[in-house]
Amino acid sequence: MDLNGILQTIFNFENYGELLALVQNSIWAGAVLGLLGGLVGTFVMKRDLAFAVHGISELSFAGAAFALLIGADIIFGSLIGSVAAALLLGLMGVRARDKNSIIGVIMPFGLGLGILFLALYEGRAANKFGLLTGQIVSVDTVQLQALAGTAVLVMIALGAIWRPLSFASVDPEMAEARGVPVRGLAIGFMVLLGVSVALSIQIVGALLVLALLITPAAAALRVTTSPRLVVLLSVVFATAATVGGILLALGSRIPISPYVTTLSFLIYVVCRVIGRVRANRGLNGRVSRDQPAGAL
Repeated sequence: MDLNGILQTIFNFENYGELLALVQNSIWAGAVLGLLGGLVGTFVMKRDLAFAVHGISELSFAGAAFALLIGADIIFGSLIGSVAAALLLGLMGVRARDKNSIIGVIMPFGLGLGILFLALYEGRAANKFGLLTGQIVSVDTVQLQALAGTAVLVMIALGAIWRPLSFASVDPEMAEARGVPVRGLAIGFMVLLGVSVALSIQIVGALLVLALLITPAAAALRVTTSPRLVVLLSVVFATAATVGGILLALGSRIPISPYVTTLSFLIYVVCRVIGRVRANRGLNGRVSRDQPAGAL
């Protein structure tokens, strides 16, 4: 295939209007997940849980693959796997000093289980591929309502613990000394993170969920020190990457995940350049790794 053929495969806008009308629910689902990913991602960065997201996504993938194998609902299987992983990490990682080792053990185990279940599955190959890399699916109204309802519940729960969780994320020792239930908040947030990972997998796939829950928040932290602005930019970046990825992938034969991850990466690169320029000019426009944004 020559360069022209590659470009036509990646960017093909023939009959785009007709195709766009078929994926309205998918676009709304992407917007909901962008909003959720941007909110949750800010705490993922504050609490240094980027590696944990990857570990949770592997068990979420295993749960979804098992559900696919037995003919059950894939989203439900993904939720079971991700919440189980989140609880395990929350219970063990709070007191264990080798948290990264625990995650490193969970990741290949979940991925191995997922591959086993997919190998046993005799259905369409596209179903297998979609779990790993995401795909544009025809999301019906019932599925969209279930997705939006679950996301709203997660955001309400996150809002209820926002202030103490922010305090515990910035200075856990001080928060514990003042009576903040640091351990309970950590476990509760891990559960919310697990649900968010499970919901995100249906758009970007298990292997690339970091682009939705990590990169937008990381980009926002490069350009501002304002906690509120970090949250706002993280949501905007995540939504732009998700919805933009769906719109770009609509007319091609390429899975959605390369578009979402590329947009997310480009946003991060631009923000990093802006942050560097602002820092060189003494504007202090980003948050350093050792000094995360403070509580709202």
